[in-house]
Amino acid sequence: MSHSTISLCELHSGERGAIVRLEQGSGCVGRLAALGFTPGASVAVMRNPSHGPLIVAILDTEIALGRGQARHVQVRRLD
Repeated sequence: MSHSTISLCELHSGERGAIVRLEQGSGCVGRLAALGFTPGASVAVMRNPSHGPLIVAILDTEIALGRGQARHVQVRRLD
């Protein structure tokens, strides 16, 4: 298992990650935290097409997340 972090949008469909941090610089950080994107939370990528939003599962909820927002979520890949 790698300990390096990547942005959420770099995970492929079917992969899971543990959220490490939310990067500042966007007004979306508060919204992401309110949706459950907090350090330590597990997130699964349901769909990551080559363009358009990602569909992710977090806290038993599927969420469509734009690529711009997904870039602010740093994760560590899980096996």
